[in-house]
Amino acid sequence: MCDHGKKRPSWDRYFMDIAHVAASRSNCRRRQVAAVVVRDKQIISTGYNGTPRGVKNCSEGGCPRCNSDIPSGEGLGQCLCSHAEENAIVQAAYHGIMLKGSTLYTTFSPCLLCAKMIINAGIVEVVYHQRYSIDDVSMALLKEAGVKVRPVNENAE
Repeated sequence: MCDHGKKRPSWDRYFMDIAHVAASRSNCRRRQVAAVVVRDKQIISTGYNGTPRGVKNCSEGGCPRCNSDIPSGEGLGQCLCSHAEENAIVQAAYHGIMLKGSTLYTTFSPCLLCAKMIINAGIVEVVYHQRYSIDDVSMALLKEAGVKVRPVNENAE
């Protein structure tokens, strides 16, 4: 039976909801993050944060930083995990999928390394759910490169 009175989610809400479901695949002990890359309202790649393929997962002791009591934002050089945006971009490359002209939905705004990858992959827009605490330089770089960055519009049609 069809519920014709039910309001459909906006495209932003739809893709961000999918990103949040993808984040549930992350086994990072610190933060679950995911990214969904979209072109023409079709998902072309996804990624979530975690250790590289073939490396012991964080939950199994794979990443020393994730399994330590190092405060948030410190010791980032010790982290073995790949970021969600990084994994979405690399997964597309692994499968021969071009990202030029696409939009990336991410549960957290990108870090500097991911911002550089986003720019060089040809992604033209980043939509984020929550601001990452150390993203000032990455946000400025994305803006300078002409990548549109905006928070998800929860109320869009």
